[in-house]
Amino acid sequence: MSQTASLIHNALIRTHHITSRKKIAHLKKSADKNSCYVLLRRGGPPGIMYCEGNESGVKDWVASVQKLRYKDYQLVARPSQLGNPTEKPFRRPNPRWFEEVTSVKEFGAKMEEYGTKLWWRRAMGYSP
Repeated sequence: MSQTASLIHNALIRTHHITSRKKIAHLKKSADKNSCYVLLRRGGPPGIMYCEGNESGVKDWVASVQKLRYKDYQLVARPSQLGNPTEKPFRRPNPRWFEEVTSVKEFGAKMEEYGTKLWWRRAMGYSP
């Protein structure tokens, strides 16, 4: 595996809401296909999606989300490098891990647990 392929990348998407089980199943299938970790805030507004994996996997997963034509789709943090080249390819126990939460508070707690809370708060516009 090349050094570029092993770098961790992430992206953050905000939508109006995420309620369709059919679309969620598509997101999960795409995460598995692209070997990405995905955290999803489903239910009423706002819908939030966090994706982490290798660069091509994250970019392909984001492209699959765009094709679903979510209302008020916003790529608030474009796919970019997270961490440094000496880190392992994924920080989660399983790179093909798909997780759903139902509140922004739970989503924020997960971001804090993963060490990305400040990045997430800035991307969402919650802090400067």
